[in-house]
Amino acid sequence: MPKFLIERDIPDAAHLTREQLTAISKSSCSTLRGIDTEVKWLTSFVTADKIYCIYIAPDEEIIRRHAFEHGFPANIITLIHSTIDPTHADA
Repeated sequence: MPKFLIERDIPDAAHLTREQLTAISKSSCSTLRGIDTEVKWLTSFVTADKIYCIYIAPDEEIIRRHAFEHGFPANIITLIHSTIDPTHADA
């Protein structure tokens, strides 16, 4: 199944509290369960004014639907074609 990088513009994201991030996570998971059980949220990275998320999903449209129903932006959705990491240097 395709993997996507979602860029979400969230002003002051770095200042979200642990409790706020937990609430966002719970809400996101609940919304996902109501949309499509094939969609998987793998991880997210919180930066100063953005949250970057990695999802596995059938297509971009279902990610947009999740963002709309969850009430969070999905400003840029990019299909991930491949990944690399330091272990590739040892090959």
